[in-house]
This record gives sequence, structure tokens and C-alpha cells, in this order.
Amino acid sequence: MHTAWEEAGWEQLGDGVARRRMPGWDETIGVIAGTTGVMIVDTGATLRDGADLRRAIRGVLGRGVTHVALTHPHFDHVLGTAAFAGVEVFGAAGLGELLRRGKDVLRHDAMRHGVGRDAAAEAADLLVAPHHHVHDQLTVELGDRQVLLANVGPGHTAHDLAVLVPGRGGSPEIVFCGDLVEESDEPQAGPDALPQRWPGALDRLLALGGEDARYVPGHGAVVDARFVRAQRDALAARFGVAPS
Repeated sequence: MHTAWEEAGWEQLGDGVARRRMPGWDETIGVIAGTTGVMIVDTGATLRDGADLRRAIRGVLGRGVTHVALTHPHFDHVLGTAAFAGVEVFGAAGLGELLRRGKDVLRHDAMRHGVGRDAAAEAADLLVAPHHHVHDQLTVELGDRQVLLANVGPGHTAHDLAVLVPGRGGSPEIVFCGDLVEESDEPQAGPDALPQRWPGALDRLLALGGEDARYVPGHGAVVDARFVRAQRDALAARFGVAPS
């Protein structure tokens, strides 16, 4: 029997936890529901994406998103944020300032990857910067469950945030990794990556989730700690980083 999440086109990861792989860039969107709050992890590449996600989540849960966690400052993960009016937005320390001064970069990057000119301009103009800045770790209360936000970067970017959902009822922890981990392709190291520090970020990610956690990449299928460790070793070899 399909769950309400699965009937709506999402992948259910645990009790009150689901994710959707978006069309186009295959970026993961996560959702975590507690009794008094609902967190979305990343918001898509356009305001239309954000609005569609907002409606889809309300359609399953019967209530709206209350918190947004942004895993890193790339267009396909942040440009839908303005569709969530009045919601508390969280990001790694420094992300807010980067987004405020980097709207043109985001707009051009979105257009370069195929977002229409008007859609990219609208999303960049209305972009919402985080209200809450995570320097190390921050616990967010969603009623009957807590979510841990952890600034585990830099690595893929200078502002990488992981989202840990503690397991309950015998289920494993779930870690939303952003693009620190990718399964559907080789990890992308763009001009804003810090490749020498990326393997260390994955060490921190593994320490956060542990051996039994389910790790949700920014792009691709859910993986385990063994996959993350192998990707960490591959990145270290690729960028000439000595083993820790």
C-alpha cells in the first residue's frame, strides 16, 4: 500500500520524513514533519518550484511549512525560498551575506543552466536570505521531534549545512547532505568549492550521522555510510588531500 507521500510523488524515508527528486536538475527536496512544525530542506530552482512544493506538502499534511533549511547557495537549492512567505529560514553562517551580494551570480547561473530569463530574475530579486545563522550546530524544535542543523563545511561550497533527523521507533537517523554528497554523478566542484577541505567535511558528516544512518545526497539515490566514505576517499585522491 502506498503512503500519502508516495501517492503525491515523494519518497518516504521514515515516519514524517520524505524527499522528492526534482525534475530538471534532480536536486533533492526534503520535508520533516513534527506535531507543531514542518521543515523543508531546500526549495528548488524557481518560485514556481517553491510554490508547487508548498502546495504539495500542504496537500499531504494539511498544514504548511514553518521552517526552511538551505543546504548551500546554489540556484537549484535556494531560488524557490520566496514562495514560503513568513517562514523561518536557516542557513550556514555567512550564507545570508553571500546571497544578498550574489543575486546577479545566482540569476546568471540559473539562466546558464536553462531557467528562463524572467523566472530567474524574479526569483533572484525576491530571494530570501536566512534569518538564522548556524555556526556549529543548532537544534530546531518541531513539536514531538527535534531536527539538528550542522554547519559541516566548507567543502562543496563555503556554506554547507547538513540536516540530521534523529531516528525513532528503531528507525535509523536520516541525514540530508546537500551537495556534499552526490550519487547520480561525480561530485561537482565548481569555482566556489573548497576541494582541499571537502574530505574533512565528509568526515564531519559521517561523525554526525554515524555508521547506521541513511544519507540523502543533494542529487541521486539515498546511500549509506560506506558510500559516503568511499566518496570521501575518492575526493581526497582527486584533490591530493592526505588521509586524516
